[in-house]
Amino acid sequence: MSTSFNTEELAAAPAPRNRTVQGLVFRSTGRWVHVKAGKEIVRARVRGRFRLRSQGHTNPVAVGDKVSLQIGTDGTGMITEIHPRTNIVSRRAAGRRVGKEQILISNVDVVWIVQSVTLPCPNAGLIDRVLVAVEAQGIQGGIALNKMDLGAGAMLDEARILCSRYEQLGYPVMQVSALTGAGIRAFGTMLKDKIGILTGPSGVGKSMMINALDPSLTLRTARVSTKTHKGRHTTAHTELYWLKGGGAIADTPGIREFGVLDVEPWELSHHFREFRRFVHDCRYAACTHDHEPQCKVKAAREAGLISKERYCSYINILDSIHAGDADVGR
Repeated sequence: MSTSFNTEELAAAPAPRNRTVQGLVFRSTGRWVHVKAGKEIVRARVRGRFRLRSQGHTNPVAVGDKVSLQIGTDGTGMITEIHPRTNIVSRRAAGRRVGKEQILISNVDVVWIVQSVTLPCPNAGLIDRVLVAVEAQGIQGGIALNKMDLGAGAMLDEARILCSRYEQLGYPVMQVSALTGAGIRAFGTMLKDKIGILTGPSGVGKSMMINALDPSLTLRTARVSTKTHKGRHTTAHTELYWLKGGGAIADTPGIREFGVLDVEPWELSHHFREFRRFVHDCRYAACTHDHEPQCKVKAAREAGLISKERYCSYINILDSIHAGDADVGR
């Protein structure tokens, strides 16, 4: 059956007007972002004035941002306002954009640092750097150790020692296997009614863990290189996924470096939980706990109240802050 149109009626009909809505940015792919506004999914651009204001950032609008946007007659949107953020998770941008800030996500409840028992092996230095950024923003941090099914012998013992170190500091630690499903249900309960993010190196299984949390999601995954034992980048951008069990989780591109930003040398120790009880008893108020005399943090380290591994990690981060090039993982 054919359908005819009255061209005069169409010409007389008013064109759809622009309208302004509010929504949540759940995907960022460069110049375009995707916004969930009620039941609508809107592909939107970012106004140039936001880019001018955010020349110190690689991305003026980030996943997790609550925004106002104007939807045009073609169905695409233009971000007109970025609402105030409660927090951000960011790092110093690597590569040629050193010195700029890369915002991974905003308005987040929990940051899960994903590591694997092997392929690749755990990187405690990277864990500590992310935890410094998390502590500085007052966000809950945790460690998820994946590929427990591959652990055996001394390798598994070392992984469990690592877990114990952070559990003793009060950080939640989840031991899971995205492949077998072990621990995944318990991990899902930690995400219920929260907005979380998985961050960590390529190859640790972040995307696979999200697929295991919600089998209706089919995120792309890849095997770790057998030659380099490093992961291949399969996630090209940060994206937030709503889980059937409640809550939402963001997947992020793999990171090999995490540069600490906006932390002064004298305040770094305040973002190491086990240091806090000693920092106010040092001889100098701005003690960096490196070379100063009568330092209570160094005394606590010598007494075994602070682990050698965490103190060494602290010194590495402190050195990179002094040097202004915090783009190293260990």
